[in-house]
Amino acid sequence: MKDVQKTIQFLQKAATRLSAVALNHKIASKIFESQGFSKLAEKYAEHSASEMGFVEQFYERILDLDGEIQQEAVPAEQVPHDVEAYFQYDLQVSLDGVPQIEAAINSGIFDITTLELMKAYYQDEEEDLNWTKAQLDLIKLIGKQNYLVNQL
Repeated sequence: MKDVQKTIQFLQKAATRLSAVALNHKIASKIFESQGFSKLAEKYAEHSASEMGFVEQFYERILDLDGEIQQEAVPAEQVPHDVEAYFQYDLQVSLDGVPQIEAAINSGIFDITTLELMKAYYQDEEEDLNWTKAQLDLIKLIGKQNYLVNQL
């Protein structure tokens, strides 16, 4: 077995951070819903649910490794109300986070089961990053107002 304590510490930190991101996406979903952007509201509600699914898997893995789950304070996050500003903020969160996940995967600390979980998480985060980039590119291509009309 690889470094169990480092694995537990990483999973706990990742679960805490991801809980904050999931809550942020849930709040964004509600904001977009209140603005009438039902497609974006649904997308971010799905983001939030998916992320909380990974949090649960991280907790389960911590318990499998005989670790103790901790309830840690989640960091406060910005929640821009402007769609484009939110995408830019969310993109930066992904650009900061994805390399950290990749570095952990490449560090060699994970056992095979945790490694597979982290690979799945990495793929999900990479898809989110690419989706956000695509939305910003679409806004540049068709204009913000045209983009927003399509999100009603």
